[in-house]
Amino acid sequence: MSFRALNVLFFPLFILVLTQCSILKSDENTSTGISSPLDPFEQNAELGRGINLGNIFEAPEEGSWGLYMQEEYFKLISSAGFESVRIPVRWSAHTNDSAPFKIDTEFLNRVEWAVDEALKNDLMVIINVHHYDEIFQDPAGEHAKFIAIWEQLSEHFQNKPSGLLFELLNEPHDNLTANLWNQLLPETLEIVRANNPYRTVVIGAAEWGGIPGLMKLQIPEDDNLIITVHYYEPFQFTHQGAEWVPGSDAWLGTTWDGTDSEVDEIKNHFDQIYTWAAQRNVPVNIGEFGAYRRADNSSRVRWTTQVVHYAITHDMSFHYWEFASGFGIYNPNTGQWNVELTNALINTE
Repeated sequence: MSFRALNVLFFPLFILVLTQCSILKSDENTSTGISSPLDPFEQNAELGRGINLGNIFEAPEEGSWGLYMQEEYFKLISSAGFESVRIPVRWSAHTNDSAPFKIDTEFLNRVEWAVDEALKNDLMVIINVHHYDEIFQDPAGEHAKFIAIWEQLSEHFQNKPSGLLFELLNEPHDNLTANLWNQLLPETLEIVRANNPYRTVVIGAAEWGGIPGLMKLQIPEDDNLIITVHYYEPFQFTHQGAEWVPGSDAWLGTTWDGTDSEVDEIKNHFDQIYTWAAQRNVPVNIGEFGAYRRADNSSRVRWTTQVVHYAITHDMSFHYWEFASGFGIYNPNTGQWNVELTNALINTE
């Protein structure tokens, strides 16, 4: 048989094989950005010390609470020594109220830009569904929209690397009870897993995500979850003078002095969280904690130091609330850091 005949015979076969390889490669590139299972404990350790980029995307509109997401924030946060950011997002305000509940493309791309900036600056990043007030009042009526939001997020971000984590819902409360949340959790997780089988997912408890709700949380069957807990105790100290908390002006002047009883309270709370998690073999992230700016700075530093200490000694990652607003450690108008508070977050062991 001549070379020409061989060429005629095998060239179509070559094209077929090449086409099949291209299809396989395309499928591999589009199915998921993570090619193998992850260890959530390792993921949690890599989250390490983090901070919330709050009051930006979870505002009704970006800028309406005085802050816009800035490229320099990610560089500043990384240079300061933080290892991750949590980006709260009010997706419900940018999603149509009727089926198919489409998320606004411009807003979706804006959040993706922030995710990419975090990753580019060697920061792991968590995005969540934040301030979905409607579902807290009407869980049944908002169910389809909530599921549709996660269908779109799961698909849109599926090719991102393992440094991106999803947090399903911030602080379920009111009519979204612990019982209802325990039912919604596995359903939502199944939606995420369709496009992100290996991505680490963060889940919190109902009743505002604190310790009482944690005791009622039922963890879905899944090998790649991190449990997040929010910690603002004692509340009359951490939220003194907070404009959104009725009666909080009466708490102004409340100090946190680091007495034995005050420190023991924090220790006991963290021991309780640790014991609960150890019994279930799940890692823990302290997703929010902080003391509002109207408390005296020395008290804020003392309290933050102790919270960080017990988080670190219990192998918990954390995200301080927050970067540049009422609880913040950075003043975007002056470019100045709250050095003492930042040191408490970065250098406390």
